[in-house]
Amino acid sequence: MKLAPNEFEIKHQITYYECDPAGVVTPGMLINMIVLVSEQQSDALKIGTQVVNANGGGWVITNYEINITDLPKIDETVFLGTRATSYNRYFAFREFWVRDESGHEYAHITGMFVFMEFASRKMAKIPAAIIDPYHSTEVKRIPRIKNPVAIADDEKSTTNQYRVRYFDIDSNRHVNNAHYFDWMLDVLGADFLKTHMLKKMNIKYSHEVRYGQMVNSLATAPKQDEYNGQLMTKHEIIVDDVLTTQANCWWIDRP
Repeated sequence: MKLAPNEFEIKHQITYYECDPAGVVTPGMLINMIVLVSEQQSDALKIGTQVVNANGGGWVITNYEINITDLPKIDETVFLGTRATSYNRYFAFREFWVRDESGHEYAHITGMFVFMEFASRKMAKIPAAIIDPYHSTEVKRIPRIKNPVAIADDEKSTTNQYRVRYFDIDSNRHVNNAHYFDWMLDVLGADFLKTHMLKKMNIKYSHEVRYGQMVNSLATAPKQDEYNGQLMTKHEIIVDDVLTTQANCWWIDRP
């Protein structure tokens, strides 16, 4: 497929460690894949992590919206793609996709990013040097990703606890994004996960989780969404009584 100037793709073969016991790519590994292609695009444009850090900060994800048609299986060859779609002073909007050689799209993901200063640990104006090479469109009003609906006080939820381990931290000195998905979805249990496939997910990151902290992962029981009829679950990650991450998930029966 012919790519636009702001698009980038790499070829990737699905490995066994990216899949669940049924041989299907896990949601967490799906996120690792799109991070991989975004990093390779940045390196190709010579604005990789070292260059970004030299500008006094780093990119931080605030929201993802994940839409899944189906998921690739072990040993399949796929194309991982991305484009930096638009940005304003503080936010950058990026799209990702996973497709096969014929163009069938397994998943389409949108993400909202900010530039965070190391010194203040607060978001700052995006430096031109790290956004201009993407050929992204500067806009006054950037597209928004819908925030998840919170777990209501009267909704019952199940909780699991996880300690943040040394190997949960990646080279950017943050908890790898994929671990949030593992923490959230693991609470639903094997019986549910073996028989259901994630169809859509909205996730919002509000606060960093750090090494050594105890993560409380809450999930509501699957309940039919009155708007689309699919099963829906709500998720929260709480650390030291602080809400760090929220997500809503929609599910269908596994084929």
